[in-house]
Amino acid sequence: MKHLKYFGTDGIRGRVGSTPITPDFVLKLGWAAGKVLSCYSKGRSNQIIIGKDTRISGYMLESALESGLAAAGLSAALTGPMPTPAIAYLTRAFRAEAGIVISASHNPFYDNGIKFFSVKGTKLDSEVEHSIEIELNKCLTCVDPKELGKASRIVDAAGRYIEFCKGTFPTHLSLRKLKIVVDCANGATYHIAPSVFRELGANVVTIACRPNGVNINKECGATNIRQLRAQVLAKKADLGIAYDGDGDRVIMVDHFGNKVDGDQMLYIIAREKLYHSNKQLTGGVVGTLMSNMGLVSALKQLNIPFIRAAGIGDRCVLSMLKKRGWHIGGENSGHIVLLDKTTTGDGIIVALQILSAMVNNCASLYELCNDMCLLPQILVNVYYSGINSPLESDLVKKEAKAVAEELSEQGRVLLRKSGTEPYIRIMVEGKRYDKILYLANKIASVVRSQIK
Repeated sequence: MKHLKYFGTDGIRGRVGSTPITPDFVLKLGWAAGKVLSCYSKGRSNQIIIGKDTRISGYMLESALESGLAAAGLSAALTGPMPTPAIAYLTRAFRAEAGIVISASHNPFYDNGIKFFSVKGTKLDSEVEHSIEIELNKCLTCVDPKELGKASRIVDAAGRYIEFCKGTFPTHLSLRKLKIVVDCANGATYHIAPSVFRELGANVVTIACRPNGVNINKECGATNIRQLRAQVLAKKADLGIAYDGDGDRVIMVDHFGNKVDGDQMLYIIAREKLYHSNKQLTGGVVGTLMSNMGLVSALKQLNIPFIRAAGIGDRCVLSMLKKRGWHIGGENSGHIVLLDKTTTGDGIIVALQILSAMVNNCASLYELCNDMCLLPQILVNVYYSGINSPLESDLVKKEAKAVAEELSEQGRVLLRKSGTEPYIRIMVEGKRYDKILYLANKIASVVRSQIK
């Protein structure tokens, strides 16, 4: 795979105002993407769908992208704030040339990013991203005035996507007996998720559904469920659902306030397909290097195959799913892909499958998780923004190896550089929380000592 300068594991991302998330760069990016995508066109429309989350910088970057695309002869169809998976769906539905999402997902408001979807609603191949980066090195030119692109707005984008999501929920079931607390992280799902659940009959209590441009992901959402847990208990709700800023991740809370992560949701969905849903389980489940050993053990008890993708992120999961011909995969962060329902990670659709299992089995979320026991995992983030990675240090390698040998088959160690944030991530998993906490911090200390 070619090394890419700008594209990471989830598009291009960074702090607004610093390269590459600047108006001039994003304008050039829109132009470069337009030039490349035009070459891949096979008689389709020259339309590009652009969506964004609720960050204040989205307005600026949207205008820059629109201008760059127009200069390359492509037209932009704007949706306004919409979840990332909604843009994947709308790109397919409109047979657009591509879809572009302006979002930094779970990052703070001062970050933003650009990610692309193909006409099939999947992430762009690395070869296409490489071609865009080559084009970025060229001088920006403008097509003939009569060939310039235009801008329009898709006024019914939200309604179309709401109906698509509802269509993944069994028609013979209803959510009428459920009270749900929904935390939209003041992000892109704020006007979508509550409507989906209400229209299916649920009593919905909302939190973090008032975006103001700077409160996205702030002490709320899938990365911070304290508010959600408190509201579930206070309102005596059946469960809570939390999304990240762009809606491709989901984390849940049961009626006792216990966190239910992506690994537990993968287990529930796979088991439901095995025993119910007309036994629609195809193959097995794809996880990542972060997937809990408890998930592996629980699936093994059901004779459901499990395999870890070679890396982190939905791109790796999708690649393995397609290679195996399977449909279910994801990460414990709540980024789950269900290829029998849609083409990318979709927090709303995943939540609907869990709710379907609850209603179908007349069971609480707590009960559905009972047969799976997660091992404690500690994740320590060490800030790092340099060039020479401390992961290449002999001292770090030696310490990580020593910890892995100490844990033996009772645990795991994983060190990696984040593809979306300036951190080295250190994960240690094992049976005893106090022990793995000590070991994770021990490795982190060595990592910090090697940062120059």
